[in-house]
Amino acid sequence: MFVIVIRYKVPLTQIDSALAAHRDWLDKGFRDGVFILAGPQNPRTGGVIMAQNTSREELLVRLGEDPFNKKGLSDFELIDMVVRKTDPRLEFLQG
Repeated sequence: MFVIVIRYKVPLTQIDSALAAHRDWLDKGFRDGVFILAGPQNPRTGGVIMAQNTSREELLVRLGEDPFNKKGLSDFELIDMVVRKTDPRLEFLQG
């Protein structure tokens, strides 16, 4: 399981100009079965994505294709974790 924390480096006007392309990129990650959760932080200083069913190396390649990253609009932190305990509704996340 991976948690990706995205941090914006530019004003929201620049983020908004790339938002449609970023959402298309997210949609592909969901279709590929890699992304399981995504959304903006509150306040809107970045976003968070949860991913599984991939390797760290594959995920780094995928993150390099994010329009926010390609255009230098954001940085990201990639956290690799092992899920040991969940609410029963999320047991499928345990690895």
